[in-house]
Amino acid sequence: MGCTRVVERVLAAVGQLDQAPSKFEPSLDVPNGGVLWAVPALLQNGLLRHAREYFSLPKGYYGLIHVFLLLGYMALARIKSIEQLRYRPPGEMGSLMGLDRIPEVRTLRSKVKLLAREEPVKEWSRTLSREWMEGDEEAAGVLYVDGHVRVYHGSQTPLPRRYVARQRLCLRGTTDYWVNDQLGRPFFVISTPFTSGLLQMLKGDVIPRLLEDVPGQPTSEQIEADPLLHRFTIVFDREGYSPQFIKEMWGLRIACLTYHKYPKDDWPVSEFHERTVRMPYVGEVRMQLAERGVLLGNTVWTREIRKLSESGHQTSIIGTDYASDGPYIAAHMFSRWSQENFFKYMRQHFNIDGLMAYATEPLDETGMVVNPAYRKLESQIKSKAAKLGRKRAEFGTIVLQDDLNSKGMAQYERRKASVREDIDFLKKDLEDLKQKRKKTQKHIPPADLPDEQRFTQVAPTRKQFMDTIRMIAYRAETAMAIVLRDILARSDDARSLLREIFTTEADLIPDEEQQTLTIRLHHLANHLSDEAAQFLADQINASETCYPGTNLRLKCKLVSQRNP
Repeated sequence: MGCTRVVERVLAAVGQLDQAPSKFEPSLDVPNGGVLWAVPALLQNGLLRHAREYFSLPKGYYGLIHVFLLLGYMALARIKSIEQLRYRPPGEMGSLMGLDRIPEVRTLRSKVKLLAREEPVKEWSRTLSREWMEGDEEAAGVLYVDGHVRVYHGSQTPLPRRYVARQRLCLRGTTDYWVNDQLGRPFFVISTPFTSGLLQMLKGDVIPRLLEDVPGQPTSEQIEADPLLHRFTIVFDREGYSPQFIKEMWGLRIACLTYHKYPKDDWPVSEFHERTVRMPYVGEVRMQLAERGVLLGNTVWTREIRKLSESGHQTSIIGTDYASDGPYIAAHMFSRWSQENFFKYMRQHFNIDGLMAYATEPLDETGMVVNPAYRKLESQIKSKAAKLGRKRAEFGTIVLQDDLNSKGMAQYERRKASVREDIDFLKKDLEDLKQKRKKTQKHIPPADLPDEQRFTQVAPTRKQFMDTIRMIAYRAETAMAIVLRDILARSDDARSLLREIFTTEADLIPDEEQQTLTIRLHHLANHLSDEAAQFLADQINASETCYPGTNLRLKCKLVSQRNP
């Protein structure tokens, strides 16, 4: 159970110890020991870079370094919540940080609560986002924006319902709007309990932040000199389709790229030509592409690029990037799968839908929510319209037969008249409902909601803090996966191999004289995996990274002998 460093714990209890130093001891077969191979990547992606600048903890046994490293290890080792630490050996986990044991669940929760204060978390997250963008200006030039609904099953507050595409249901929850690059790496996320939609979030939150943070934007003089030059490109799905919005963005010299929501007739096949399109990870692919200039909504000229599939289906893309060639634009649009895969991977492995706390916080009253009365009218209109459609279909199936006698003729006329009467009543009801909907506001302030439907938000700052930790862990894993892709026969195996490494046992061998900490990983599933792991170890060793808080240089290797 640990707790062997008694003197230091006593000093911490009386307030005489800032934090316990990391002291590694020789340890064999440490569970999840392979996660230490990710320490250089975690540090490179900013796990501890600004920790002391924005955060502080009171004196105690566990300090900032310990908490941040433990949360990073948990993310990579697929320990999806703090609660799951109850079922992990605390002494073995403590060995990964040079401690006798990790903090108890209650202790770790209290420290996360102290760290997750609104202003420090926002500034820390934004600083890291800017640094990630500055570190790869080319990737920051094309940004993918999409919403992800995080369903809430609790009873603390009646959050508004929103449509969840993956479940095809309207469920209570919050919406996270993620901004990623072409490789799926996240830059930042903005969460909201409101149901304002993608367009409103783009206008009010995402675009103003990007205008400030995206590096390498052209100057005003350069924009004036070149009428086709843009600052950066944002890519989004059909939910954000709006000719007026696209025009507004080009007024700011921001290029938009999305699917055409209302494409017209198919183009002649003779217009399509085979072009080479370079996709990330996949490499070069051949596509049948065609292009035209289109006046969108009588407001803005756009480029419409269509892809012809083998089945004959034409996928229509519109954009205001007037300088790039067609294949380059097609590559950006069809790379949206990277963000969809990111959502799926983060749900499955990093628990982005998990509830961080049961606490709720007051709501920003300046936001707008869907009026429940408007939503009720919408539901009634859809129901009436469906009934009207069925009645009209029934009316059309009533056909006069040639061989009907006088009795049959009378029955035919009564049936037609009855269905016609039902149709007239439904049409009148439908028109009345539509008139009521016109007079009803679609969005209202939260203060105008009925008392039983008023809601609060669920610990947003703590979620933002943990989301930032997860982003760092995901980017660290991505960086390591890119290294492995060069030598693996199947590049898609990189992440699964890393998951195996992070959860494999390892021996920890500190050497104070040589100032090294050797993480000797046990053998993996097969010889090819061992070879890939050894290649990764060589790259990690070349970085000459010291374990945080110590002068021990990390040295990664595999055990010397493999069982036959």
